Amino acid sequence: MRPSETEVNPKSKTIALVGAPNSGKTTLYNWLTGSRFKTVNYPGATVEYSLGNLASHLGDGLIAMDTPGTYSLHPKSADEEVTLKAIYENPRVGEVSGIVVVVDGTQLSRHLQLAMQVQETGFPMVVVITMADLLAKEGLRLDLPLLQKTLGCPVLTFDGLLAGGLKEIVAEAKKMERSQTPIKPTPWSLDTQDSKLQECERIAQQALTHLTDPAFERLNRIVANTEKLDRALLHPIWGLGLFFVIMAALFSSIFWMAAPFMDVVDGWFSAANEFITELGPDSLWADFAGNGLIASFGAVMVFVPQIFILFLGISFLEGSGYLARAATLIDKPFSKLGMSGRSFVPLLSGFACAVPAIMATRNISSKRDRMITSFIIPLMTCSARLPVYAILLAFIFHDESPLKAGVVLAAVYMGSLVLGAIAAAVLNKMLPKQDNAFFMMELPIYRTPKVRVLLHQAFTRTMGYVKRAGPPIFIFSVLIWVGTTFPNYQATDATEKLSQSYAGRLGQVIEPVVAPMGVDWRVGVGLISAFAAREVFVSSLAVTFNITDADEESQQKSLLAQMETAVNSSGEKIFTLSSVLGLIVFFMIALQCMSTVAIQMKESGSARFAIVQLIAFTVVAYVLAVLVVQSLRFFGVP
Repeated sequence: MRPSETEVNPKSKTIALVGAPNSGKTTLYNWLTGSRFKTVNYPGATVEYSLGNLASHLGDGLIAMDTPGTYSLHPKSADEEVTLKAIYENPRVGEVSGIVVVVDGTQLSRHLQLAMQVQETGFPMVVVITMADLLAKEGLRLDLPLLQKTLGCPVLTFDGLLAGGLKEIVAEAKKMERSQTPIKPTPWSLDTQDSKLQECERIAQQALTHLTDPAFERLNRIVANTEKLDRALLHPIWGLGLFFVIMAALFSSIFWMAAPFMDVVDGWFSAANEFITELGPDSLWADFAGNGLIASFGAVMVFVPQIFILFLGISFLEGSGYLARAATLIDKPFSKLGMSGRSFVPLLSGFACAVPAIMATRNISSKRDRMITSFIIPLMTCSARLPVYAILLAFIFHDESPLKAGVVLAAVYMGSLVLGAIAAAVLNKMLPKQDNAFFMMELPIYRTPKVRVLLHQAFTRTMGYVKRAGPPIFIFSVLIWVGTTFPNYQATDATEKLSQSYAGRLGQVIEPVVAPMGVDWRVGVGLISAFAAREVFVSSLAVTFNITDADEESQQKSLLAQMETAVNSSGEKIFTLSSVLGLIVFFMIALQCMSTVAIQMKESGSARFAIVQLIAFTVVAYVLAVLVVQSLRFFGVP
């Protein structure tokens, strides 16, 4: 979320948006505020909530507050605790005038419980029902007057795609005024909770009784198909097998489906490099622009199609309803490692980026579970590792079918899960035991995701990766180019120029450390620079090994050709099967991401926890990489 340039007006009336995760609450908030909002931390906590003025076309005099998603006003997690505090004790906006309860129409009976809890507080409220378009698609119609009479407040519907009902929601929100001091909610007993659940189910059935016979048939068919699929996908044995097949298919497709698109991107950057080089042959500026910036960015951007496919696959699993099933399915094996099924979504998010994944652990109610989950998230194969794995696997399988590389890449992804499980098991033994956290996950009906929505989500996430990767790539491209070019930039012999450069001198100092991994100082420089961002490792190789590429078809092929022929000071090849496998092992474990370390400090509230994690992962990565290389060479593998 972008911070607002305009501070919220503390004299304006404030309404709080409250709803379950994935209920459409934040979508409504974005329509209400446009870009006029800012995200802040609740004082004394790392959990964020958002404040924003109304979008200009909706008028003024109203502040919207988007609270963290919650299933209940009886908090069990950090997110839910902040939601309650933001409503009652918000130091930034003073008193909250009313609450907009956002309810997912497809989960009406469950989400009405939250509306009843808000009703008990005495806050003025408006209930907004989302996903009404999905209900209409299945022939279901909501009896809004019945809901208004039952809940004693306005009930409106909202279309998140086209913002239908937005003006009506604003009009009702502006009418809300506190006539009494709201009381804090009292936790329900088990009997009360059971009674309220039955009451919500009765209300939901009454509110959705207006069905035509064909609609009944469609609904029954959808429910029957969902149950039939769940018998297979949630089976304690076959379900786990299908889970691994689905995950393997996703991760192997990343490699072979992206191949033609990667060739196109690679061709663009190669053409740009050649064009710049021809403009200023033998000039310093052309060398910087072509072999410094373009070569570095091209070496990483060529893997954007793979990252897009990864995000597309995750979005499909989420939109189809399978993601919730996967979390339920692996709750039991996760419990053996000190976690619950609620840890699955943060861990899966870790395959995209560890930073938002660690932030996603906030909805895990158990502090112990949350610590274990956030500790192993950096072991998940994030999108930043993908360019590294792709170039190393391309080196191994460059003359063979891309499918083989795809299978090995899938094995690497699965290997990260195994490593995470081992780390979780170790930490689970070290931490003091607590009562098992209660796990609850809603299982939506299976649905076919809209292609346009999937493409938009994948594109947005991919562009987020490009924007995040761009600055460190630029900075380190400049540093590496300067380090490999100066001070003897006029030397005609490339080997002499590189060895006498600043980077060469630094590399010779660190070479004894990286030599047991089967590589030389040039790779060592790349490993050090990768601690800023893993993608920089590839751009570092592009600068140090791919110094000239005018005679090659593409930058990637040129880099691979240089890797095949690169030798160390003793004349031995640097990139061999053993050294490349050692590098893969190193990147699987090492915590080479300062952003992850920073967010870990913030979320855990402990610099010691984050630093111990950084040192432990890096040391273990180095030791295992050396063991792999030396063991393979002992058995005669080059």
